[in-house]
Amino acid sequence: MIVTRFAPSPTGYLHIGGLRTALFSWLWARRNNGKFLLRIEDTDMARNSEEATKAIIKAFEWVGMDYDGEAVYQSKRFDIYKQYIDQLLHEGKAYHCYMTKEELDSLREAQMARKERPRYDGRYRDFTGTPPSGVEPVVRIKAPLDGDICFKDGVKGDICIASSEVDDFIIARSDGTPTYNFVVAIDDALMGVTDVIRGDDHLYNTPKQIVVYNALGFKLPRFSHLAMINNEEGKKLSKRDGATDVMEYKTNGFLSEALLNFLVRLGWSHGDQEIFSIEEMKSLFDPQNINKSASSYNLDKLLWLNSHYIKNTPNDKLALMLKDFGVHIEGHDKLELLLDATKERGKTLVELSQQITLILNAPESYNEKDYKKAIKEDTKTILNDFVVLLRASQDSLHLPCDYHAVLEKLVNAKEIGFGKIGQPLRVALLGSMTGAGLDEIMAILGVNETVKRIDKLLSTL
Repeated sequence: MIVTRFAPSPTGYLHIGGLRTALFSWLWARRNNGKFLLRIEDTDMARNSEEATKAIIKAFEWVGMDYDGEAVYQSKRFDIYKQYIDQLLHEGKAYHCYMTKEELDSLREAQMARKERPRYDGRYRDFTGTPPSGVEPVVRIKAPLDGDICFKDGVKGDICIASSEVDDFIIARSDGTPTYNFVVAIDDALMGVTDVIRGDDHLYNTPKQIVVYNALGFKLPRFSHLAMINNEEGKKLSKRDGATDVMEYKTNGFLSEALLNFLVRLGWSHGDQEIFSIEEMKSLFDPQNINKSASSYNLDKLLWLNSHYIKNTPNDKLALMLKDFGVHIEGHDKLELLLDATKERGKTLVELSQQITLILNAPESYNEKDYKKAIKEDTKTILNDFVVLLRASQDSLHLPCDYHAVLEKLVNAKEIGFGKIGQPLRVALLGSMTGAGLDEIMAILGVNETVKRIDKLLSTL
């Protein structure tokens, strides 16, 4: 059975790079009817935040990525880690190191002066003397002294590094708390993780974790390291570029389906296909098709996808989503017409809510530039004549095409260009030259409200 995991540290919000990693892991597990596990790596007691943990779980709920079983918290597993530390000490595969911080700093300075890579020199590896007094020791694992540490990466292929590149790293601090690379290896092994999919910023942690696996006789998982997401200039993605809290995307009016579709295409592809439903992602995703090179964040692409998903979301579902943006139209008798008229123009739910509000709320003022452009000498007469036609046809006006017929009747009768009525009418209804089609707007507002807004504009002439 395929078992994957996502293992964030609760020191801040979940950003989109983390969500992409989680998505790839989730898709691979779901495609194979396996398990996707959530592990909260909260051993850094000083930096942990309960709010950050809640934010991570909330983001998962929003995008609809379910995990199997309960979330696992490393902070509740210290007894397990201590058992394995004691086992390695007992088997002679780890040892106490009494080197002080001052000694370590001195060693590093000397190595750097000789242009060597700073590393622990193993001075306590086989120490049998009397421990120095007053020093609380750390525990270091015995890394192999010769040969290579090799593994096959699902994205990058075969990777080998010389064992000499990995020193006897610390697996327990002087206060007894275990270190990152040790607990990750223990947890992945005990939780039965078969496939570790993570960012390539973890690539150089992998040899250390392999040392732990081998020392304890655990079976290695398959590793796949994802290239990072860059901004459009090819540099590391920053908060300004979009590496922000996943939930801010919700606040900014993005649909979760659009965000997941966007993320799955950052580093993975299936032919030339751009639009993927969740079910298609589950059936098609394979880590072997992940690109080796970094992907580029493109806001225009995300907005294009979001626009697509807004247009294709059922109107009743859209109405519920819009409640979060202050728009309450669930019981509106023209709900279908209102959303059909506006969702073509809204790239986000924020923009869609603005378009709807523009129609439903009569303008309190008029855009000065548009007003001057729309109002001509004959505007008053044209608008008055249009009101007369509307009133005369009131009982038969229901659909946008009905209102369009009245507009055409006026234009033909007066032998004028459509702009002569269209521009001032738009300013009257919306306050500016923006927004949905005039016939759609009038069908939503009805004759009485349309005439009321025209009269208000006429009173300014």
